Amino acid sequence: MTKASTFDLAPGMILAEDVLNFDRQVILSKGTELTDVLISRIELNGVLSVYIEDQPEEKPENYGPAPQTPRTDVPPPPPGVTAEYAPSRPSYSERVKESQEFKDFKNKFDEASEGFKFKLNEMVDRSVPLDTKELLIEPLNLIERAGSGSNTFDMIHNMRDYDDLTYAHSMNVALLNYVAASWLGWSEEDKETAMLCGLLHDVGKLKISHSILTKPARLDPVEFKHIQKHPIFGYKILKEQGVGEHIQNAALMHHERYDGSGYPLNLSGEAIDRFARLTAISDVYDAMTAARCYRGPLCPFRVIEIFEEDGFEKYDAEFVLTFLSNVGATYVRNACRLSDGREAEIIMLNKEKLSRPVVQCGYDYIDLMKHPELTIEELL
Repeated sequence: MTKASTFDLAPGMILAEDVLNFDRQVILSKGTELTDVLISRIELNGVLSVYIEDQPEEKPENYGPAPQTPRTDVPPPPPGVTAEYAPSRPSYSERVKESQEFKDFKNKFDEASEGFKFKLNEMVDRSVPLDTKELLIEPLNLIERAGSGSNTFDMIHNMRDYDDLTYAHSMNVALLNYVAASWLGWSEEDKETAMLCGLLHDVGKLKISHSILTKPARLDPVEFKHIQKHPIFGYKILKEQGVGEHIQNAALMHHERYDGSGYPLNLSGEAIDRFARLTAISDVYDAMTAARCYRGPLCPFRVIEIFEEDGFEKYDAEFVLTFLSNVGATYVRNACRLSDGREAEIIMLNKEKLSRPVVQCGYDYIDLMKHPELTIEELL
């Protein structure tokens, strides 16, 4: 049995222990074989690590994505065109990554993350006062460089290859918070506060014992409780710094859930600070869209689907619906590939099921709400 960070999970791994949320409820049972969707469900519940069965030495290929088998449901090429023709084009993600705009954005993002890391460690290790106005300069420059909310999401989706450092994650959440606050119609002051909430929501992790975070064996109850205290540690650090109350609360409450299933205080509903409720959504969205060793960033419609299945009770309904509907609207008129291999164009969102829009395939219009056997696999 091996302890694995949620970020290091891959399809095909087998759970060696039940996976519990922070309310000690079973999310997934021992013996479950993980899939991409189940990994995202673990992330949605804020679980930091799980236990998996040890990989058999003689069959290391058992872990990771299953071998690809030839597709039998893809339409044949037109008459007179050989199968070898199979014209292909770079995926949406590949085109974004190849753009000069993305390369410039990533360079500035890396610089901003390094500067943020330095300031944060100075604050925690040496009690250097935190200048929140100075802290906002680089993230706001990144927002201006991206030019729009949808473009910011494209940049973030493709930012991390196979890494998820705390500082880069916090920068991502800051940018997502700012854009989401804009979608909600918040004032410029509130948008900047939301950005600071994202930047500083995980500062308490710097106070968690490294030996506990990296312990290969099962955590004992005392160690488990210690990990649950990182929001409290963050709250105390920020309170000593005298930053705004909403920023303190975002650090304290970003793992609280609307249905009361979160931690550390088991708050529910509007007892959770609204900035913390927004930060919780951005925090989980960023975790789910992180690229992994076996795939690139998840298709946005796949992420929307996971939120629709498991997230509406756990998050502020107004916030999460505004968040997801704007993410979906970003890709209307975008080409996509369906699960049966056909290419289509996204025409219109279904308000009842944002993950299943109406698409046009040739001369046919397909309402994915009426065709549960079809899904959007990737953007083109």
